[in-house]
Amino acid sequence: MELKILGLDPGIAILGFGTIICHTSNQSNPNNGLVKLDDFGTIETNPKTPFGDRLCTIYDDLHTLIDEINPDLVAVEKLFFYRMSHTITVAQARGVLMLVLGQTALPYVEFSPPEIKKTLTGYGNASKIEVQSAVARELILDDIPRPDDAADALAIALTAWFHQCS
Repeated sequence: MELKILGLDPGIAILGFGTIICHTSNQSNPNNGLVKLDDFGTIETNPKTPFGDRLCTIYDDLHTLIDEINPDLVAVEKLFFYRMSHTITVAQARGVLMLVLGQTALPYVEFSPPEIKKTLTGYGNASKIEVQSAVARELILDDIPRPDDAADALAIALTAWFHQCS
């Protein structure tokens, strides 16, 4: 069985995406299958562009990305509050992301940052570099994917894979 999972790390300036392809003969055991990197990157908006136009860019680019990738499942990072001004703009970008998912009728799952960290490293307070190293290890990569937003999106996709198989 093959499952293509698109991970999305919401952001207004940079929205990270990462796609993995999972093959398994036994869905109940993730170690029985193969997970490989398909693609990763970012959708970026210019801070000098009016905010509404930035949201439109995210909307249009997400539709294009989903059409190109054609995922079976989308995994999204839940909103996590740490700086109120930043959280509001991320929430607005995330709202556009959720609208696009609703329009495409794709199944999706959501995970909080501590859930992602715990899934990939074994504990919810792992550092960013520990999570990124786990991504590289799980996908058998020589280097950590860059930029960070894309690596985070791959971590979200891997979390979905491990939760699908448990």
